[in-house]
Amino acid sequence: MLEQLLERLADGGSHTPESLARELGVSRDMVERMLADLERLGYLEPAGGACKSACAGCPSAAVCAVGTPQRVWALTDKARRKGF
Repeated sequence: MLEQLLERLADGGSHTPESLARELGVSRDMVERMLADLERLGYLEPAGGACKSACAGCPSAAVCAVGTPQRVWALTDKARRKGF
């Protein structure tokens, strides 16, 4: 199930815990726990502080949640080495 979640995140785009839960057929709480597990295991990292330029110039500005109450995750190098 963790690999399925990583695959969906690696596809890109913006996902909410609710939409991921629907896609995976699990509860929102389960998705939140899986995200925490993937962070703990080193496959995800919070991306909120990674932005170095203004949002207006960012190609992802329309779908980005940085600056909102939503958490933003990025795949780590470890996840990319595993093929995600």
